[in-house]
Amino acid sequence: MEAYIQESIDKWLNSNIDETDKQAIKEMIASGNETELIDSFYKELEFGTGGLRGIMGLGSNRMNKYTIGVATQGLANYLKKEFSGQDISVAIAHDSRNNSSFFAQTTAGVFSANGIKVYLFDALRPTPELSFAIRELGCKSGVVLTASHNPKEYNGYKAYWDDGAQMIAPHDTNVIDEVRKITSFDAVKFDENPALIESIGKDLDNKYLEMLAGLSLSPDSIKNQSDLSIVFSPIHGTGITLVPSILEKLGFTNVNVVEEQAEPNGNFPTVVYPNPEEQEAMSMALQKAKNIDADLVMATDPDADRVGIAVKNHEGAFELLNGNQTGALLIYYLCTKWKENNKLDGDQFIVKTIVTTELIKDIATHFNIESHDTLTGFKFIAGLIKEFEGKKKFIGGGEESYGYLIGDSVRDKDAVASCAMLAEMAAWAKDNGKTVMQLLEEIYSQFGMYWESLSSLTKKGKAGAEEIQQMMTDARTNTPSSLGGSPVVSLLDYQSGEATDLQNGTKTKMDFPKSNVLQFVTEDGSKVSLRPSGTEPKIKFYFSVKSPAGSNATIASQKTELNQKINQIKSELGIS
Repeated sequence: MEAYIQESIDKWLNSNIDETDKQAIKEMIASGNETELIDSFYKELEFGTGGLRGIMGLGSNRMNKYTIGVATQGLANYLKKEFSGQDISVAIAHDSRNNSSFFAQTTAGVFSANGIKVYLFDALRPTPELSFAIRELGCKSGVVLTASHNPKEYNGYKAYWDDGAQMIAPHDTNVIDEVRKITSFDAVKFDENPALIESIGKDLDNKYLEMLAGLSLSPDSIKNQSDLSIVFSPIHGTGITLVPSILEKLGFTNVNVVEEQAEPNGNFPTVVYPNPEEQEAMSMALQKAKNIDADLVMATDPDADRVGIAVKNHEGAFELLNGNQTGALLIYYLCTKWKENNKLDGDQFIVKTIVTTELIKDIATHFNIESHDTLTGFKFIAGLIKEFEGKKKFIGGGEESYGYLIGDSVRDKDAVASCAMLAEMAAWAKDNGKTVMQLLEEIYSQFGMYWESLSSLTKKGKAGAEEIQQMMTDARTNTPSSLGGSPVVSLLDYQSGEATDLQNGTKTKMDFPKSNVLQFVTEDGSKVSLRPSGTEPKIKFYFSVKSPAGSNATIASQKTELNQKINQIKSELGIS
């Protein structure tokens, strides 16, 4: 074992951690499992721009009481500097993962020991309600303990600012600096002050549900289609706390919960991964929908900020929609109803990320609604909402990775609101004699069929990181002249902040934070995005291609043709 790893182990054993934890580390050493020992102590679990995420266990590279304590102390130190002389309060929530409740109590304890008022949810809650709570209670910050859809061994710690959004510049890097200053557990105040911790629960739930109910745009359609058959699965997560409640509040009377997945359980016993993007995670919900001949299937991830759906196709079989399709349906419905309800006055806008389907932009343009792009990450969408606050009204937005937001009372992706609006959209479609799939096909016919695909290449270790960097360098210096049979007309480089017109060489500045992302745009509207992951040893390739509007071809045949085009582009870029 390398000396620096042994030094890390010795530092923990000689610190003021609990004696039972010291004994557990000694037992790890005695067991002879050197691989586990090295993985646990070879580095510090880094507090990044979103917070912490890692495997649970003892050690510097694990999610545990002590790494969470250091993160919370650093955040507390920054809050006391930033809001010096002011009353400071924070809100804390947690999901269904193993240890999430304990980690939430630990976080509350450290904040309170630093003289900071804490509003702690009395039990598990969806992440978007934490965002709502920060704004409703006037908090300066907030934390949710969750690792989203990661495997059961993981947990995480997401930090929020006073607008209810995950932190962006300068606060994100400033907090990281404060966390890095803490080099000893002695600097962490673990002795909680119970007088500063207030439990919150049903009253706030009711305010959140009232806000969501106020977003409804088609109450008559819900009344007419109140028996719309809905299957819902929380996949053992927090969605069970509020999704059935909001559907009932809106007037839906035929909501069928997947009972095998209804109970919160951090082991996620019925799925391989608790990820509604995966067919496997949706299989129980799909089977139940088939058994009862449902109209709509919805499933949320463990912290209920993302939702996956399935609807019937023309053969009557249930088909999973991808995140771009669901987002396009939501935006089309929102824009249509805002127009029908005479709510559009020219001061509205929608937002998507740069790797999300351009169909959303086309829909917004059709309705004369501003559309804006942001970098990947919902904190950037929230940042734009904050920038326009008081000037323009946010209708909705989202990203291809199954996260959407309706209205601006929450500043993070919200699967509770999304489930409510998707159910309403399905009721509205049925009220107008259409299935959701028929509505999607009408959108494709009007705007063109967009089809997207994502590929990831994993390159591990130092050599892998260098290979990914070289791939990005090569792409910048050797831009392909054509892709999929169409000339490449634009190169968008978010690292340099410049868009280059490849036909005349003109360069235009782009108003985005710098990010290592490249996009190729072709003459026929295809787009390829290259984006190295910031947290994993991989590079992601996002492909978007389209058929023209008004095509007489079937959706199935267009999909086959577009998939062939994506495969051609992959081959041209050397991606298997």
